[in-house]
Amino acid sequence: MFAPSSAKGHTMHAVILAGGKGTRLKPYTTILPKPLMPIGDLPILEVVLRQLKARGFEKVTVAIGYLAELLQAFFQDGARLGLQIRYSLEDTPLGTAAPLKLIGDLPDHFLMMNGDILTTLNFRDFMDFHLNRNTIMTIASYRRTVKIDFGVIEADSNGCVEKYIEKPPLDYRVSMGIYALRADALAYIPENRYFDLPDLVKALLAAGQKISLYPFDGYWLDIGRPDDYALAVEEFETRRSLFLPGGQSS
Repeated sequence: MFAPSSAKGHTMHAVILAGGKGTRLKPYTTILPKPLMPIGDLPILEVVLRQLKARGFEKVTVAIGYLAELLQAFFQDGARLGLQIRYSLEDTPLGTAAPLKLIGDLPDHFLMMNGDILTTLNFRDFMDFHLNRNTIMTIASYRRTVKIDFGVIEADSNGCVEKYIEKPPLDYRVSMGIYALRADALAYIPENRYFDLPDLVKALLAAGQKISLYPFDGYWLDIGRPDDYALAVEEFETRRSLFLPGGQSS
C-alpha cells in the first residue's frame, strides 16, 4: 500500500496549518490571522499556495481556527489559484499535529506545513525524496548557527579547566516546519487531545519508526516575530522572482 513511488503522476495533497493566533506578531494579528499578513502585495499564505501550485500540487486542506472566516472568505475554494482548497475547522486549539485527525480522505502520502513560511524549497523535490525513502515521515531541515556570547569552559571531574572556548558558534539542523507524512502516522496521534508535531515525532521514534531528514540550504524564514516579518517583506520585495516560480505576477 505504501510502496515507494514518485510525485509525478500522482495527485499531490498539502495540509497547511493556519489556525494559530500568531501571538508573537501582535498587535498585527489582533485583526488578521498571521497567514493573511501581507508581504508585498500578497498574503504570506498566498505565496505558499502559488509555490505549491507551481510544483504540481492540486489539493490543499487548510486547517483553520483563529479568525477562520477571514481565511475562508479570502481564498474560498481555491479556483482563483487553480487549486482545490478545502478547510478543516478546529473549535478549540489542538496543537500542530492533532488537527490531522479531523481531516478525512488524506492520501497515502501528503505534505504538511506551517502557513507562515517564506522559502525557496522545491516542494515536488521534497515529496519525491520522501516517496523514494518510504519512511513514515520526512522532516525538511535547515542549518542554523547559534552564536554563544560567552566564553565556554570545559572542566574535568576534579574541577580543573581543560578547555576554554571564546564565543563559539554552534551549528544545528532545525525543523523548517515542513513535513511529508505517510498516512499510517495518524495512528500515533491521540483522539481529542492537544498534540504537537514534536509530540508526534517523539511517539514515532519511541515506536521504532524511521524518520528521514531532508537537508535544505536555500532560503528559509519562519515569520514568527515582528523583526522576521519586516525581513520577509524586504526579502520578498527585492527577490520576488525567487519565491514565485515562473515569474508569477499578482
